[in-house]
Amino acid sequence: MRLSRSPSLRSGEYLEGMLSNYMGGVTNNNNYKPRPAQKATSSARLVTILTCLQFAFAIYATSLLYFMSPSIDLRTRLAQQWKQFTLMPPHIITHYQEEYSAKNIPGLINSSLVCEQEKIDFEQKKSNDAVMIKLKTDLYREILDFQSNTFGTETLPELMAMESKWDSRVPTTTPKVTVILNHFKRKTLCAQIDTLLHQTLPFHHIWVLSFGSPNEQNLKSIVESYNNSRISFISSTYDFKYYGRFQVALQTEADLVYILDDDMIPGTKMLQTLAHVAGTEKYENSVLGSIGRILPFRQKDFTFPSYRKFRSKEAGLYLPDPAYGITIDRVVRVDFLSSSWFLSAELVKTLFIETPFTFMTGEDLHLSYQLQKYRDAGSFVLPVDPTDKETWGDSEHRLAYVSETTVIFKDIVQVRDDQWWRALSNGYITQWAAMYPQKVDALFYAHSVEEITALAPLLEKIRTTPGKKAYVVVSGGKFCPCEDAVRALKWPKAVCRERRFKIFDLGIGLLSEMSKSEVPVLQAVYASMRGLIKIHNPSIVVAVSDIDGHVKKALRMASETNSNASALVLLPKASVPKALWMADLRPTALPNWNKMRLSVSIITQNRASSLTRLLKSLSDAYYLGDEVPIIFNMDSKVDEATLKLVNSFEWPHGPKVLRRRIIQGGLIRAVSESWYPSTDDDFGLLLEDDIEVSPYYYLWVKYVLLAYHYDPQVSLPELSSISLYTPRLVEVVKERPKWNATEYFKQIHPNTPYLHQLPCSWGAVFFPKHWKEFYVYMNMRFTEDAKQNPVQIPKSRTNGWQASWKKFLIDMMYLRGYVSLYPNFPEQASFSTNHMEPGAHISAKDNVVKHDKTDFEVPLLKRDFRDFLPNGKLPPASKLPSLNLFNQALSLKGLKSAGAKLGQDVLRCNNATEIVAVDHETGLPSHCAAF
Repeated sequence: MRLSRSPSLRSGEYLEGMLSNYMGGVTNNNNYKPRPAQKATSSARLVTILTCLQFAFAIYATSLLYFMSPSIDLRTRLAQQWKQFTLMPPHIITHYQEEYSAKNIPGLINSSLVCEQEKIDFEQKKSNDAVMIKLKTDLYREILDFQSNTFGTETLPELMAMESKWDSRVPTTTPKVTVILNHFKRKTLCAQIDTLLHQTLPFHHIWVLSFGSPNEQNLKSIVESYNNSRISFISSTYDFKYYGRFQVALQTEADLVYILDDDMIPGTKMLQTLAHVAGTEKYENSVLGSIGRILPFRQKDFTFPSYRKFRSKEAGLYLPDPAYGITIDRVVRVDFLSSSWFLSAELVKTLFIETPFTFMTGEDLHLSYQLQKYRDAGSFVLPVDPTDKETWGDSEHRLAYVSETTVIFKDIVQVRDDQWWRALSNGYITQWAAMYPQKVDALFYAHSVEEITALAPLLEKIRTTPGKKAYVVVSGGKFCPCEDAVRALKWPKAVCRERRFKIFDLGIGLLSEMSKSEVPVLQAVYASMRGLIKIHNPSIVVAVSDIDGHVKKALRMASETNSNASALVLLPKASVPKALWMADLRPTALPNWNKMRLSVSIITQNRASSLTRLLKSLSDAYYLGDEVPIIFNMDSKVDEATLKLVNSFEWPHGPKVLRRRIIQGGLIRAVSESWYPSTDDDFGLLLEDDIEVSPYYYLWVKYVLLAYHYDPQVSLPELSSISLYTPRLVEVVKERPKWNATEYFKQIHPNTPYLHQLPCSWGAVFFPKHWKEFYVYMNMRFTEDAKQNPVQIPKSRTNGWQASWKKFLIDMMYLRGYVSLYPNFPEQASFSTNHMEPGAHISAKDNVVKHDKTDFEVPLLKRDFRDFLPNGKLPPASKLPSLNLFNQALSLKGLKSAGAKLGQDVLRCNNATEIVAVDHETGLPSHCAAF
């Protein structure tokens, strides 16, 4: 870059010559005649010398005062002298001095001699297309109404009445503003400088840029003619295009920057207006301007048109647009600004966080996109006073204000279309996205082709499920470009070029190639995913669990910022095909994916071989990457083999806790005290050591909880537990007849799950609120003598159970109408089975009941349970059949009615219409409630 100065008076040489002439006796008086030589006396010579010294001092003092005056820059004078002896090298930026009178200083160029006023034969076009006028004005009103209702819009007087830190009336709060004028061929520089010199808020500097301009010499002469120290000329034979002016802006020490195209002649009040608005709390983190664009809206075919599409409402808006009678009387947020930008110097840096899509065009969109993405900053077009041109961003309302005069070349239009679509695909929240927030079930993220391949089955399952919607985001670059991703998904290549939501390429790989630091990747993934999540509001964001740790952190942060609660689901690659049932969950249930926490509580004492079998089955199960704590509850008589086993057992899915009693508690205490919920999302799986579980047990538990407990659209407060086991007997009647659920429900569906009033003790998950309630109930009703228990359920053999915690739970569930959900698969295949090994009950000396192992040991389910469910998924809660304690069909209301009729609960309630209600935080009974 280089800059040259205007010629000026050589004051040093002039002073030297004047003194030499004086000392040498030279004069300009024409009447002067030489006198005869006289002998000078010593005193005469002394007087002459003193007189000369006095005159020299007077000249020096006058010169010093002259150079110290406000209108003269001494450094420039010295530089001008130095310039006579040196050649100015290229690529040097210098400054121009404050104005002084050209007619009093020889060699100075007068601006009136070099300025060229551009004459534009242009008449403002006015559309007579009534349809388009209506489409455009209607869209503008929709946008303005939305913005007014969302964050408010102000008129110019309202903006100027707002409190601002930049108050030009107070010297200490007057901002420094650097104005940057970029010129190539247009002849508007003088007009721009003239209006800037008359601004009601003085500028700090004007930098005139000429990059590769054929008119460089003319532009330089114009700047020289103003001879103003605040105006600088910066030139280069290389054309830095549209981004060059923003690169130069990085060098300013001013508070604010005003960058103008060469077709903008701002009114004299513009700087003051812009600075005032930029100093308000509401708009300080913004870029302000006079012209802007609203990017395209989605069409009925779910594609987005070109922003230059003719006769299309969805193509967006150019604001203001006099052709359609659209003027700006209130501040309006736009997707990007054109022709002028006013922003803090600090915000300019944001433009260069990401490498632009291209340096050939589109700096206007890239600036607004980067500001929103990394600074949460908006772009706003300010209103004007239609009767006062001095408030206009272009007082002439010429070329810049007409959309038809902007970019029209087909290849450039295509580049800009690609640019704004890429921005939207990378999380840019346009006005359309803000006005029409989307809702998808899942947003998948893959950082490599291997990851997209692993996620493909679940992605395809959700996409092909009626009423479901899922998109995929890939890192791009060398890791997972769109083209490779669609090949892995077996999608057509064209989807990478369509302006339709399906797959988003973030281009993250390009950043990581340039830096060995994790910061660019983390920042880019977080910023892009945050925007995409805000636009599409996915219920879940899905990625593989072994994804790069920094990317995982970025995804977690992005998910947590969404006010609509998007859950981050990290699945082990091997578990993805086992989790296809996710597609059947409602979008209201999916955000609760990470809420539940299952604690596995094992009751054991001296059956090490049985415990080994149980632990192996637990280890072989699918846990979907969830944390699952395991707790070992050992009675005081635990044997050495069991102790060694539990101590050496490694559990990779969560913490391992060991508990051992000092005093033998017996089975009733060992089970009931083995687990207590820490939160309302803490669920307990109670297992005796002779139980074995299916590898699908955890998938079933999670599926049921999300479908029936965590879906806010489902109300099933009666559900208190989930049984993993399917019984083959009716165990509460004396005869204990055989029972087959598949046969019983064949008229509904042979494999429908069902609700049963009987709790399960051979593998069941208990709900936290109901377990707290059970603790309180058993504490109030426990007696050593079962006959002293006031609850006697008619015809139930449980009345005589003395050493069973299950008896108290049965009583509570019967009195209050609670149920457990049971699986129902062919041959009673279950998620748990009981091997009926000798213990506290089985083969006990005092147990007169004989047990046939085939009546209790059921096969474990070894395949995907969706293959058996009605329509391949869990039925709606309202369609679940329910049974009473004796395996008889009865509605949930009928169950409550039977409990109320018995009237033996801890509170006395109306036997016909009320049951006991409890405080779910403490489990204590609180009042009687109607059902």
